[in-house]
Amino acid sequence: MDIEGFRALLTPEGARVLAEAAGADVTEGGLLATASRLRERYPAGLVAAALTQVRLRERARAKFGDDAARMFFTPAGLEQSTRSAVADHRARRFAAHVTGPVLELGCGIGGDLLARARAGLRGEGVELDPLTAEVARANLAVFGLEDLASVRVGDATEQDPAGFGAVFADPGRRTARGRVFDPRSYEPPLDVVLDLAGKVPAACAKVAPGIPHEAVPDGAEAEWVSVGGEVKEAALWLGGLAGDVRRRATLITAGGTATLTPDPALGDPDVRGWGRYLYEPDGAVIRAHLVAEVAAAVGGGLADPRIAYVTSDELRPTPFAAAYEVEDVLPFSLKRLKAELRRREVGVLTIKKRGSALEVDKLRRDLGFARRAPRGATAMTVVLTRVGEAPVALLARPAR
Repeated sequence: MDIEGFRALLTPEGARVLAEAAGADVTEGGLLATASRLRERYPAGLVAAALTQVRLRERARAKFGDDAARMFFTPAGLEQSTRSAVADHRARRFAAHVTGPVLELGCGIGGDLLARARAGLRGEGVELDPLTAEVARANLAVFGLEDLASVRVGDATEQDPAGFGAVFADPGRRTARGRVFDPRSYEPPLDVVLDLAGKVPAACAKVAPGIPHEAVPDGAEAEWVSVGGEVKEAALWLGGLAGDVRRRATLITAGGTATLTPDPALGDPDVRGWGRYLYEPDGAVIRAHLVAEVAAAVGGGLADPRIAYVTSDELRPTPFAAAYEVEDVLPFSLKRLKAELRRREVGVLTIKKRGSALEVDKLRRDLGFARRAPRGATAMTVVLTRVGEAPVALLARPAR
């Protein structure tokens, strides 16, 4: 889809096609028939563009909720966009600490730009790809935010941030070969972003969750964010946006937001034998190197100092880890594990692992759990890990 094809979707005729396509069958099985029916009354190019948007909007619901039905996307723009829960979380921090407009380098389809505008912050987005920039403008217009934010085509490396209160940068972390993990290979490179950010009072750079801790610049705060238990991204907060901690884990759930920061009084967690409960720290906690804080909160330690499973004899509520009640700890043996699950009449099996080289799908087949379990079958969680070089399997259930 080119710019002219996209702009056609913004016309009254384009709106009618979108509305009809949204109410039609756009699944793989029904797409061809829907396209044929719409092409009887509308230009083929417009129909193709509308069907693409409707399918992208369906995919986008996971990131943008009900707003997705009104927004516009490109495939790459949707893939790289910030989900609304994270963008809103970030926008609140900008709104609390920044005065003056925000310059966004690499605004994509405008997810963060929208969130900050809704929080009352003025801003300007710069996007290298003209089509993506056009999509971002359309999204601002959809929500009536053109007076607060604008988008222009430009190269992020050539921007002068003078006059802005803050910079937000979302450098590209994908190439034709896949994800980019080295910050020096971002587009633009993280060093270039940090140099631009140093010219304003405050800044934030979105980075990959796997960023090495040694790549976090002095004076910056690194925040790892998970949504619904899955790590989604990390951000570097700089200048007036940096807090008084070096690192932070933020968990966004349906029940709200929880944040964990380092306790300077803590050392490494104790190493101890398996207790009654197993705690699985959230991925953001692990990325932020805050497992010791979770262990202290639940009165526990680690069974192996290199593996982020916390064990304790106490059941204490914490939003930062999932708790399981341990029923048995077995030296790993496929034959023995299979027999034990059969003895317990387990019909629904969840397999978790950390520090184990076993393939979960293969193990599930080998244990005889390849088929769907009958309704009401007994459920069990098997946790595969090791202590030292010894592989173990824990039989557990989610703690109440």
